[in-house]
Amino acid sequence: MWSNSFIALSVAAYLPLAISTPIPNTSPNRPSVFPNTDQWPLATIGKALKAQLPDSELQSILAQVSQANIEATVRKLASFGTRHTLSSQTDPHRGIGAARTWITAKFQEAADASNGTMSVAWNSFIKYPGDNERIIFPVNITTVVATLRGSEDPERLYVTGGHYDSRNSNPIDFKGDAPGAVDDASGVAVSLELARIFATYKPKASIAFTAFAGEEQGLLGARNLAQTYKNNSVNVAAMVNLDMVGNSKAEDGTRDPYNIRLFCQGAPLTENSTITTSRLSIGGDNDSPSRNLGRHIYEVASNTFTEMTVRLIYRLDRYSRGGDHRPFLESGFNGVRFVQPNEDYTQQHQDVRVKNGKQYGDLVEFLDFEYNTRAAKVVASTMWSLANAPGEPRNVGVNVTTSDNFSQFKWDAPLGLPVEGYEIVYRETIEPHWTSVIEVGNVNWYNLTSATIHKDNVIFGVRSIGKGGYRSPAVLPFPFGCSRNC
Repeated sequence: MWSNSFIALSVAAYLPLAISTPIPNTSPNRPSVFPNTDQWPLATIGKALKAQLPDSELQSILAQVSQANIEATVRKLASFGTRHTLSSQTDPHRGIGAARTWITAKFQEAADASNGTMSVAWNSFIKYPGDNERIIFPVNITTVVATLRGSEDPERLYVTGGHYDSRNSNPIDFKGDAPGAVDDASGVAVSLELARIFATYKPKASIAFTAFAGEEQGLLGARNLAQTYKNNSVNVAAMVNLDMVGNSKAEDGTRDPYNIRLFCQGAPLTENSTITTSRLSIGGDNDSPSRNLGRHIYEVASNTFTEMTVRLIYRLDRYSRGGDHRPFLESGFNGVRFVQPNEDYTQQHQDVRVKNGKQYGDLVEFLDFEYNTRAAKVVASTMWSLANAPGEPRNVGVNVTTSDNFSQFKWDAPLGLPVEGYEIVYRETIEPHWTSVIEVGNVNWYNLTSATIHKDNVIFGVRSIGKGGYRSPAVLPFPFGCSRNC
């Protein structure tokens, strides 16, 4: 991370706090007793939306996630002493080069079991001093990428992974120990474990499992990989960053072992001002591609099979921090970031030392490998569900030619994988997640002729449905046919 009880309990985080103090009766015509309800009941069209639970194939994948493998990976990465970007590239036992060689070999083991559907490559470049105070001499930055080719829609790619470089208190100290257990061996361990498991399966779209370099020096490896994809017109549908997913314990001892945070950016970083103005005019600032991706992940990965709840955070990242999803967003792709619910800053970016009886440093002994394993199951559910669903519908719009109580939608089919139908999802504007769904069949338009669900009062989304019931993230409809300012 660069410096510039269970489901039932965690669901409470989404519930509004009840107001216990009565509202004063300041008007002589105001009734002395208000109805005992938070909100008037609303008419419902369609049905209540339910979680997308894993099918038998995904259940098989989740059952194979190995805590022993994840722990062994974290311990091995920590054993290189330091994985600082400026550390040795040639020492076989210590430094970034030794770690890179080992990670590449582990990805290659997965590729060897894939019957030719997975390939391993390096995305490398030389970074020179100049515009970055953390690069003090020319250095090779190499991200390791294991790409599993999709069986039916290979041109659509989903990227996931963590960064394998580490640091201690001084960001340019490349000689001191920097074991980097939680930050971010925990994320790389998930990427390696899922590559191992997914290699023997056939997701419909392609998935890239990565280990980024140069994150602590300014997201350098992720920036180069994102730019490489962009330069080659690769259809990166989403990037899922795994940075610090190995422990739920805060510095004061607070634990939150069954929640994982997912940071989701608002308006896309590359969105032009015209589209942003339209987005704001319809209250769509909370329905960016990243946030609707987050809602999708919440639906497919918060369940008893993962034993986790995904907690959406409506921010790009933590205050004054950054992660490897950001360069993908800056390149025009979608991206989100998983991170554990609590952080202990005595363990992040700290020299390994004991001070006043307190152990500092990002050490293996501080990790919770049961938590790290549950996080891996969340990511497995996410990547499998995305890769087996059709792409998102395109050019999704709602007709505003005339002022009326009805809603007329239209959209185009996604490219690639065929769809079996579409759904319109909706929620009250104050709700964090989709609550209701209307099944509309395999059409490219729909007229909602009920004034009980008025487009001015709710947020709508349209999503694709594919074989096996896999659903894409929803897409916010933008207005078309404007006769007024909209």
